[in-house]
Amino acid sequence: MNTGSASLPHHQYVWVDRSFIREGGEGFEPAVWFGLHSHPGRAWACHVMLECGAVYRGLPPHALAFSADPDDWKLPQAEMWDCYGWSFSLLSYTYLDGLQAVTKDGVLCDYLFTAVPIGDAYSAHPSQSKEFMFMRTKGQRLVILPTNGLRFIDKSFTTEGERSRLKLSDTVWSCEEQ
Repeated sequence: MNTGSASLPHHQYVWVDRSFIREGGEGFEPAVWFGLHSHPGRAWACHVMLECGAVYRGLPPHALAFSADPDDWKLPQAEMWDCYGWSFSLLSYTYLDGLQAVTKDGVLCDYLFTAVPIGDAYSAHPSQSKEFMFMRTKGQRLVILPTNGLRFIDKSFTTEGERSRLKLSDTVWSCEEQ
């Protein structure tokens, strides 16, 4: 469990929009994304190392790209929900590693890793509990979506079945009598 900040499961080579990090900056510059920060009521914050050796903390997800010439991207496209609390866990699900997914808006993307909020009021309630999938879009941008915001593609298993009929989990299960 992490409180505040954590190391990514695997660092990512990215490009940072210079307008976020340099006075009068234009274009993108290379960086290594290595950390993530959670603050309740704010967007996820990304920590990077720049080529000059400087560590720059707290970049919003739409400041990062996976190429020097990415699609135009705004914060509402990059992230759907603000962070729930301070505590979270980061992991890379082995099964999802290497899989593609399609967002509800039809954007094709690749799985990077998952953030799991811990110990907040939202995550304690089954209908509000979410894990956040960090994904790389085909337009070379970062998108962070809850599991109900995308559909994974495993060509050896999945079909384009009826997602709209999935039931929202609303039960707390316990094997002991209450």
